[in-house]
Amino acid sequence: MPTQIHPFKTILFGFAFSPSLKVNVLETTRIATFFNAKLILLHVGEKTDGKQDIINGIIAETKYNDLPIEITWQEGKPYNVILDTCNKQHIDLLILGALQHENMFQYYVGSIARKLTRKVNCSVLLLIKPSAVRVPCKHIVVNGLDAPDTPVAITYALYVAFTLGAQKLTIVEEIKQKELHVTVQDDRSLKKVNLMKERLKHREESRVRKIIADLPSDLANKVNIKTQSIFGREGYSIGHYAEVARADLLVMNAPTKIGLLDRIFPHDLEHILSDLPTDLLIIRR
Repeated sequence: MPTQIHPFKTILFGFAFSPSLKVNVLETTRIATFFNAKLILLHVGEKTDGKQDIINGIIAETKYNDLPIEITWQEGKPYNVILDTCNKQHIDLLILGALQHENMFQYYVGSIARKLTRKVNCSVLLLIKPSAVRVPCKHIVVNGLDAPDTPVAITYALYVAFTLGAQKLTIVEEIKQKELHVTVQDDRSLKKVNLMKERLKHREESRVRKIIADLPSDLANKVNIKTQSIFGREGYSIGHYAEVARADLLVMNAPTKIGLLDRIFPHDLEHILSDLPTDLLIIRR
């Protein structure tokens, strides 16, 4: 690895005995190997000889014999057990399997995932399209929000892009429509709106360029980094962009607000959680 960045040293995968168990484990072991990480497989539920045989059989089919894997079994409520394990085991990355277009995600995902993204002290990767055979990651989209943790999210996204061999990293700056302060009524107001859009885009691109300039050069020089300004509602617009651009991974900052108002007015990340456009990596340092 050309740089000292190594954000994901210990990975936790919370698994259920569902039809997608095998493909999720195969994908997770592959990710852990690329990240040179220790992998902990956690099942919240009763341990039986039959279940142990199933998971051992799946692990035996993986191609990464040198990967350190630990299997743990705990009973209790999934949210509490996962949160406690992340804290005690000093987990850097929590991986959960997810469904893409559902009103309510199954098992660990849904309301539990929303709670975990707020409370866990680590990053979270939601997988909606795991594969038994590796599908190369080609394009990663990361948010360029004007927020304190955005430089870290972009740096980690660059690390992931390099590690997985992605060819392209797009930093998307979402600009709120309300920043325009003008209603289009005629040609004159339309020209004014277009001028304001260009100014806002220039402002955001200038800010992001400063972040790019501080990225590790040994990684930045090996990944094609692009910027894209889009106007719209936070969360909806970047999710739509990632879907239209056929991104293989979307990287977002973890939500920082956990107060009452944030529960009443959903965070932009929660809009994405309700309709995942692709695999989602939520960065928390």
